[in-house]
Amino acid sequence: MTGTQLRYWVAFNIVPQIGSVRLRALLNHFGSLEAAWMAQPAELQAAGLDRRALANLLTIRKSLDLDREMERLERAGVSVLTWEDEAYPARLREISSPPPVLYLRGSLLADDEWAIAVVGTRRPSAYGLEMARQLAGDLARNHITVISGLARGIDAEAHHAALAAGGRTIAVLGSGLAQVYPPENTDLARRIVASGAVISEYPLDARPEAGNFPARNRVISGLSLGTLVVEAGETSGALITAHDALEQGRETFAVPGSALSRRSAGTNRLLQRGEAKLVTNVQDILEELNLTMLAQQAQVRQLAPENDTEARLLAHLGSEPAHIDDLGRRCGLPIAQVSSALSLMELKGMVHRVGAMSYILTRETRASYHIE
Repeated sequence: MTGTQLRYWVAFNIVPQIGSVRLRALLNHFGSLEAAWMAQPAELQAAGLDRRALANLLTIRKSLDLDREMERLERAGVSVLTWEDEAYPARLREISSPPPVLYLRGSLLADDEWAIAVVGTRRPSAYGLEMARQLAGDLARNHITVISGLARGIDAEAHHAALAAGGRTIAVLGSGLAQVYPPENTDLARRIVASGAVISEYPLDARPEAGNFPARNRVISGLSLGTLVVEAGETSGALITAHDALEQGRETFAVPGSALSRRSAGTNRLLQRGEAKLVTNVQDILEELNLTMLAQQAQVRQLAPENDTEARLLAHLGSEPAHIDDLGRRCGLPIAQVSSALSLMELKGMVHRVGAMSYILTRETRASYHIE
């Protein structure tokens, strides 16, 4: 996206009452946000803006110096991604209400597609802190990006643990990037920028208003393969993140806590209702998401591109186990060739062996490979 186009995404993101639905309507009506920004009030009303949103737009349009705003972002070292950018996170794009704009300090890498959100209470017990430290650190040591919200308590501990393990971590803010909240985590945010990213959907100077945080939580879960709730009471905001993950079709995990502890009432309830899978160590997460061989999968994906044999096997694999002999007959391939290809595909994370010599597609492959 050109700088000229990007400036209008930034501009509309500053206007109150214009969220993803209205922005999409403006794009559909005008063809570009530049045309929408220049449009007359009557045209904007015809595009679906109500009186309040229109008044906000006209006020901001008069006062906003777009050149200055873009210069401020550049000076602050902030990159901007939109729906239309290839670099926009693919998993986040899949949710029902992805942010039209992401402000970013640091970097997003392809490997960040393997990410787990680690969230919990702002007032953790010693047990909660230790479990967050162990689990987030072990996730990072297994080449999984740890995503959290930079909040006090479990979130901050998860970020610290990922950094201490030499891994990557991403913090999602409920404020603008110039308003890091809580302020005592400003130094932590700087460290995260060097080994991951700090991101926000809110304009640079947006204050940490209470209403921002529930919306922020859908981004945390939306960036992740699954969400782990380490410790949370019955009213904890971390439960919002867990429910967002469920609505997004992502996995949800929880660490069990004492039945006598109010801090664990929320996590225990998730487990009791069957809304989360019980986690006591990192292996529980890795096995559930087929991430036990992540480092090998990443390396082999780079070295061994797909070929005709893999394509033929994928066409005959699904969620039901298929025996290697049956696959050989269906594909018209020698068993030795099928066995070799399946071994490599398992290393690449495309298939999973179940039982003796039978295979299924992994969840990720089923999602991306459509069989007619």
